[in-house]
Amino acid sequence: MLRGRTRRGHGPYVADDDPLDAAQERRVRAVLALGGVPQADLPDGVQQVRLRLLERAASGREAPRDVSAWAAVVASNLAMDWHRAKRRQERLGERLAALRPSQAPSGEENSVLSLAVARGLDALPDAQRQVVVLRFYADLPVRSIAEQLGVPEGTVKSRLHTAVRALRARLHKDEVV
Repeated sequence: MLRGRTRRGHGPYVADDDPLDAAQERRVRAVLALGGVPQADLPDGVQQVRLRLLERAASGREAPRDVSAWAAVVASNLAMDWHRAKRRQERLGERLAALRPSQAPSGEENSVLSLAVARGLDALPDAQRQVVVLRFYADLPVRSIAEQLGVPEGTVKSRLHTAVRALRARLHKDEVV
């Protein structure tokens, strides 16, 4: 996978194989976007995930059992890091709206619900938002989330329960549902 050759003095590079396939890259982009990373920073986030996978391979560590799950968790951690560094200024709903493909609106009710859910996600603590995004948007099972985050399954379940309860309360408070 890694070649020892250099390209004009820039160090080793990957010549043939991309460590992420197209589906994994889409998942990484989705996790980054749902984690609040602006569209302009998504390519950098995908490259960071690739770099970490290549560094892992170069260090001689065993490849992750489920590269897709590992990449989703790394992407989620990168999103949390981005939030800490940038103290994001825009609401998640505005960023998600900018990422949607230009299509005819799917209905006013769906738009209102989507915006309310995005605002609710934005209000969650980082740890709760992370497990919600990994579980419901990256579609990872609780066991994989727990393994990748290095926490017990019960902790993941507790965070999910608390986050869903908070989202539900917000939707009722905003009279969306």
